[in-house]
Amino acid sequence: MKIEGWLFGAGAIFYVTVTAAYGFLSGDITVGVPLLLFTGFLALIVGYYVLFTARRVYPRPEDRQDGEIDEADPEYGFYSPQSWWPLMMGFACFMVVLGFIFANWLLAFGAIAVVFAAAGWLFEYYVGPYAH
Repeated sequence: MKIEGWLFGAGAIFYVTVTAAYGFLSGDITVGVPLLLFTGFLALIVGYYVLFTARRVYPRPEDRQDGEIDEADPEYGFYSPQSWWPLMMGFACFMVVLGFIFANWLLAFGAIAVVFAAAGWLFEYYVGPYAH
C-alpha cells in the first residue's frame, strides 16, 4: 500500500503546485483556486491514510523487494472478455443523461435501455453460446 500512498502524496504536491500557478497566472481566485486547493488536500488526506494504514498491516508482495508474482491474491474477480453488455450499459446511461438535458422521451427510452442492458449483462452466462 505504500506505492499508492506515495502516488496520492505526489498528486497532492502536483495539485498544490497547479493551484499556485493557476492563481498567479489567472488572477481570478474566486472558484478555481479553492477547488484546486481542496483537490490537493483531499489527495493529501487519502495519501496520509493509506501510508498510515500501510504501517499497521502485513506488507503485500507489491511492497516488498523480494515479492513474487505468485504471492499476490489470485482472485481479482471474473471479467468476461467477450461481453458487449458493459458497452451497451454505457450507451444506455448516456441516453439517460441526454434525456435529462434534451427530452423526456429520450430519458424514458434510456431508462428502458438501462433495464434491458442490466438484464442482458446479468443473464449473459445463462442463455446463448456461453451458457453454463
